[in-house]
Amino acid sequence: MLPNDVSSRLKALPALSAGPVEVVMRHGDGRHESLSPAALGGVLLRGPVIVCNQAVVARRGRVDNPRFLDVLELFAFVRPAAAILPTVRGLAAALGLPDPGHHLAAEADTVALAAHHLLADLLAPRYPYLAAVDQDAADMMTAGWPWAELVLMTLAARSGARPRARPVWEALPEWEDEAPPPPPGTAPVGAEETARRLGDLVGLGSEDRPEQRAYAQTAAEAFAPPAQVRSPRLVLAEAGTGTGKTLGYVAPASLWAEKNRGTVWLSTYTKNLQRQLDQELEKLYPDPQVRAERTVVRKGRENYLCLLNLEERSRQGALNPVARVLIGLVKRWARFSRDGDMVGGDFPSWLASFYGGGRIGGLTDRRGECIYSACAHYRRCFIERAQRKSKTASLVVANHAVVMIQASTGRGPSEVPRRIVFDEGHHLFDAADSAFSVILSGAEAMELRRWIRGTDGTAGRARGLRSRIGDLLSDDESGEKLLADALKAAQGLPADGWLKRIQEGDPYGPTEHFLFHVHAQVHARAGRVEDGHSLETPTNDPVPGLAEAAAHLSAALEDLGKPLSALAIKLTRMLDAEADVLDSTTRGRIESLAKSISHRVETVNYGWRAMLEGLGGAPHDAFVDWFAVDRAQGREMDIGMHRHWIDPTRPFSETVLEGADGVLITSATLRDHDPDAKDPDADWQSAEVRTGGGHLVLPATRASFQSPFDYKTNTRVFIVTDVNRREIDMIAAAYRTLFLAAGGGALGLFTAIARLRAVYDRIEKPLEMAGIPLYAQHVTPMDTASLVDIFRAEQHSCLLGTDAVRDGVDVPGQALRLLVFDRVPWPRPTILHRVRRDAFGGRHYDDMMTRLKLKQAFGRLIRRADDRGVFVMLESAMPSRLLTAFPEGVPVERIGLAETAQKLRAFLGETARP
Repeated sequence: MLPNDVSSRLKALPALSAGPVEVVMRHGDGRHESLSPAALGGVLLRGPVIVCNQAVVARRGRVDNPRFLDVLELFAFVRPAAAILPTVRGLAAALGLPDPGHHLAAEADTVALAAHHLLADLLAPRYPYLAAVDQDAADMMTAGWPWAELVLMTLAARSGARPRARPVWEALPEWEDEAPPPPPGTAPVGAEETARRLGDLVGLGSEDRPEQRAYAQTAAEAFAPPAQVRSPRLVLAEAGTGTGKTLGYVAPASLWAEKNRGTVWLSTYTKNLQRQLDQELEKLYPDPQVRAERTVVRKGRENYLCLLNLEERSRQGALNPVARVLIGLVKRWARFSRDGDMVGGDFPSWLASFYGGGRIGGLTDRRGECIYSACAHYRRCFIERAQRKSKTASLVVANHAVVMIQASTGRGPSEVPRRIVFDEGHHLFDAADSAFSVILSGAEAMELRRWIRGTDGTAGRARGLRSRIGDLLSDDESGEKLLADALKAAQGLPADGWLKRIQEGDPYGPTEHFLFHVHAQVHARAGRVEDGHSLETPTNDPVPGLAEAAAHLSAALEDLGKPLSALAIKLTRMLDAEADVLDSTTRGRIESLAKSISHRVETVNYGWRAMLEGLGGAPHDAFVDWFAVDRAQGREMDIGMHRHWIDPTRPFSETVLEGADGVLITSATLRDHDPDAKDPDADWQSAEVRTGGGHLVLPATRASFQSPFDYKTNTRVFIVTDVNRREIDMIAAAYRTLFLAAGGGALGLFTAIARLRAVYDRIEKPLEMAGIPLYAQHVTPMDTASLVDIFRAEQHSCLLGTDAVRDGVDVPGQALRLLVFDRVPWPRPTILHRVRRDAFGGRHYDDMMTRLKLKQAFGRLIRRADDRGVFVMLESAMPSRLLTAFPEGVPVERIGLAETAQKLRAFLGETARP
């Protein structure tokens, strides 16, 4: 029970809930007042007011720099690292309060009641987050956090002395070194034991699913011993939606790991799907402690909190109050976090919507900044802990990018993935395209300068090369000279303000002069493109001065690469020369630094210089180069030269597949069904084009498992014939009509962000007036993962998004019953696409890419047997040859918008609300 003074002050505070049309304020006496969103600015002038998600409320009222009493912030403080949807309904669910629905008055009541419950939590006899709570609240009080005074008043009523806690960067448990694990065994996984393990995972009393059992037994073939060097046991398994492929491959993977005391890497494409896979493993290891010992989630370093960055930020007295409040919330979270993952883990990612992704990103481990064992927090580091766990864990849940990086840079059998499951395997082409590309741009070159020189004495926290290796070279004159030469050569890389200097015609240094001429060539030759896309032009026939600037830059990069390469060699030799005196942590630090320097030398010599020296010559048969000016919201953001593999599965196969013993590549959409193909094997050939299987010596095992769902009965496809795709008002009217006909539960997919925003602005209010909440990527101030979670939880909401939403949505039941495309998702006609189109079959390549996107999107509609779903395309010119993207037998009709809405409402029946 709250103390009287806290209770009375809390009751006196108004609470509100804001919609796009109306705001309802609950006054301290329980009275409700209706306001317009435009009145929110005046509400703040009256005094403190409680809200849920101040970023969303501020956007609704167009309020700048709001300082509401955000009950979500109070939740993040009182229940750090606990899951919550950042909405009023999500808050109610997390606290066990009655669901307010979408009634603004009930929501305002819930907001006020939630604040009372959260403060009362602080007085619970077994409150589990007591460590440092007084100190954290006091620190946030000095930062001006609106809740701090009420929190401290509540804590003052708590009985019992509380010893002063150590800072979080000193309080976290330390990891300990272990001997390298022995090589895993090679025992295969049998079909019968796989079936038994699968039965244990799905549980007693579950329905018999022969397709899932057959899939699991086929997946087990990827865990047989390899038969030939550099050619793994590769299985390509297409499993239709509903087959149960996740548990189907977890069964043989977990068996192999247990039998052979080895590690299997389970890889997905997006961080959202990575989180879902991690949650599925609860069925394998129900005991949280066992699961923590046998599984680990691995992401890139930039996803994890850096304790040194947190400490440095915490000690900066010049931070503004908003940043200091964020630091307080991060410290609360870090003390109780499972693994320190700030992107997709247990960190409340919705905080970025108010505090900014830059502030949060500044607390993670920036590229190449780590000083390893020289860091005071090395033995408590979240990243080091995850990396060490992945050497001994049974299952490592990773993403495609991490697996590719690990295979490229890992050393020793315990670091290189040897047994891999690639779920969402249809994304391997795109993931490899990103992982093995090279970009010489202003932003990338400035990042290299920062990595070498740090902040050059300006305000900032970036640590340069001297701070990372200077102590290792303190008694080595030749090493000091090499370091000095590298620091001097790095001055030729762009510093802050480089883009403005180029735009104003005043470049400085060899890199900026090169980019200045690139900028001129792009603007001279690039055609008009949609706002938000890059301006591009080929590299042939350079404009005057560009070839000379490229030669000067190549020479400058050579001067930079030489001392860096020598430093990497010197560090590597140090491991041998001082083997008898180096402790294991220092050895690890030296090895990591040598590897990091070598990686950058490779980028400079074999990436950047190779591009520059080939400039103006004949096109390369394996790569495609181009110049680009990247833009966002009409503003130029970066300038550079790009190089991509025409077929990125070549380096993927050489680096990842050939280094593995067994690989399962699986997806619901591995194959493309081309109605014009004459070769009966063409669909599997398309799968191998996208996954790299065709580059191996031994052929892959191919298997396909049909979805158990009755698509003919439970789905419909409508192609609307009377909406002009160039008229945004008509497109918006179509979305409004269809979303209202479905009663919500709709996902709208767009190929351009500008059209998404325009449609959102036109349909938000009419949907809200019908009781249908509308959320949108790039509009609603929230991260994509949170938007998808809200859409999944709120059965009658609607969501607008782009490819990132389509790839991350896994929404069973009525929460997704309608999917609308604004137009056919043809590949964007870039320079890279043009070259690949020529290499992979011309029009047939375009059709394959488009069919696969449609197939992937349609697959999101039906996630269980009793789902019903409708797919709508608003572009009447959709070719019939693309219709093989949909399951055989699904009814497809080309009709007008009004008839589509009528049939949609009739088909969904009770699912569609009036």
